[in-house]
Amino acid sequence: MPLPALQKSYLAKKETVQPEWYVIDGDAQIVGRLATRIAEVLMGKHKPGYTPHVDTGDFVIVTNVERVCFTGKALKHPKHPYFTKKMEQKEYQRYSGYAAGQKILPAAVVYERFPERILKEAVRRMLPKNKLAKHMLDKLKLVVGPEHPHQAQQPKPFPAHLIPKKDRKPYAE
Repeated sequence: MPLPALQKSYLAKKETVQPEWYVIDGDAQIVGRLATRIAEVLMGKHKPGYTPHVDTGDFVIVTNVERVCFTGKALKHPKHPYFTKKMEQKEYQRYSGYAAGQKILPAAVVYERFPERILKEAVRRMLPKNKLAKHMLDKLKLVVGPEHPHQAQQPKPFPAHLIPKKDRKPYAE
C-alpha cells in the first residue's frame, strides 16, 4: 500500500510579501466596526497567505477621520455632526510612566485636539500584542479631510466585502 503524498503548508516570507494600498472614507462610520475591518487588513487576515509571525498586511489610508462616530443617542454639537452621548461619556487614558503621570481625557476633548487619535487607538487595541503590532500600525495612514498625500502609491478602494454595512443610519432623528 503506497504512502499518501505529504501536503506542505504555505508560510509567507518577509521578502515575498507585496503590500497593497487601500483607501476608505471614514465619514459617518462607526469607530469600532471600522477599526475591526482596518485591523484585519493591517494584519493580512483578508489574504489566503496569512502567516501569524510575518507582517503580511496591507497599507490603509483613512480619509475624513474627524467625521467618525460612536453609536448612541445623537446630541447637538457645534463642530461634530455625529456627536453622541457615548462620545460625551467615553474616556481615553494615557500614562507617561512617571509618578502622577496618568491623564484621563473625555472623547470630546480628544476629538477637539487630535481627531485621528480616536480611530488610531481603536485599531491599535485590536492588533496583536507583539512586536509586529508596531509595524502593522505604521501602515495605517489617517488623514483629516477628504484629500490624502499618498496618490503616488495608487491606492485601491477598500475591499467591498470588508466595508462595514451602512444599511442603517445611526443618527436619524
